[in-house]
Amino acid sequence: MAELIYNSQGRLLFTEEMKKEYTILFPQMLPIHFQFLEKTFINHGYKVELLKTTHRQIVDEGLRNVHNDTCYPALLVIGQMMDALKSGKYDINKTALMITQTGGGCRASNYINLLRRALKNNGMEQVPVVSFNLHNMEKNPGFKFTLKLTYELVASVCYGDLLMWIGNQVRPYEVNKGDTDKLIQKWVDYLCSGHISMVDFKKNARKIIKDMEDIPVTDEEKIRVGIVGEIYIKYAPLGNNCLEEFLNSEGAEVVVPGLLDFVIFMCDHHVVDTQLYHVRYAKGFASAALKKFLISVQNQIISVCKESRFRAPQAFEKTKELSRPFVSPANKMGEGWLLTAEMVELIHSGVENIVCAQPFGCLPNHIVGKGMIRKIRNTFNNANIVAIDYDPGATRVNQENRIKLMLSTARDRLNERR
Repeated sequence: MAELIYNSQGRLLFTEEMKKEYTILFPQMLPIHFQFLEKTFINHGYKVELLKTTHRQIVDEGLRNVHNDTCYPALLVIGQMMDALKSGKYDINKTALMITQTGGGCRASNYINLLRRALKNNGMEQVPVVSFNLHNMEKNPGFKFTLKLTYELVASVCYGDLLMWIGNQVRPYEVNKGDTDKLIQKWVDYLCSGHISMVDFKKNARKIIKDMEDIPVTDEEKIRVGIVGEIYIKYAPLGNNCLEEFLNSEGAEVVVPGLLDFVIFMCDHHVVDTQLYHVRYAKGFASAALKKFLISVQNQIISVCKESRFRAPQAFEKTKELSRPFVSPANKMGEGWLLTAEMVELIHSGVENIVCAQPFGCLPNHIVGKGMIRKIRNTFNNANIVAIDYDPGATRVNQENRIKLMLSTARDRLNERR
């Protein structure tokens, strides 16, 4: 067994020896994207496993280990990890956990400390926790972001965004149910076999779009429903009770903004800090360079979509500009101005029906999400927005009934336009 080594603050380190021996568990968020992330880490010598569990025991485990005033995503993520460790499937003396750490004012920065406390309370202090961040907040000898790894992680996000974005435009209309998901999995398997790179992105993207265009579809007109909210609850089926699946079952076309927008938004933070407050010039310069690269990557996705019959996602700077009448670009806590901007951009693009996923305990989300709905409705008369709360005590049937009321209004409006 690898020797346990601690730093000067008493934190258990993930060592180079552990990299060879330990399995790193990390929680599911985006079903397509995280398959790419898992394979990318494996290709770089890490033994990782993506947790895909969704049973009720995860919530119960989270309630046992996280104070119920803490935001719901923390409860789910920590509950899923603790449930995995207690399942008997893993040797806890050769298992590590990986969790994101944002570094901002959002409480997500402290998930890692809540997780370590849960491990301590359960007698599992020997399990190291690896921080997934690009801010050098916690360094570990056995886990490093090399330039090649970072580049391939960006490629993973881009392929995930493209498959999710195009797939959502095909799935509701397919003649043979399941064709879209089969094609997505075919491309995931192909790309994960050694082709996750930006070098051939445009070529592969065109092939993906061509394959999607070849799927037989109907010419039926359906209502489109956008999903916005706190990043975990917006994307994770565990967090939003399989919201996309439910909307599809109700005959809607789901529109979900890509993850790349959020990654660019995180870079934009430091650029805005430098512009407005004249601080962190070095970080602002590095973030501006990374932001420029990511926008160039996003432009490739937009470009290939515009060559096809599919709608293209909106450019980041355009989305940001749409938010200015509603919220300041200095609002960066949690999803910050981006959440408001996504609602406004969806309406501008013709998606007037929106589900705003509100996790319990996420204060920034309630301000820039639920708190902005009235102003957005006053500006756009046809805005049909419903805020849905997600927490351990919320019943799925109540959530779905509220969404059904929104869908009923959407269908009435669609019938009036026909």
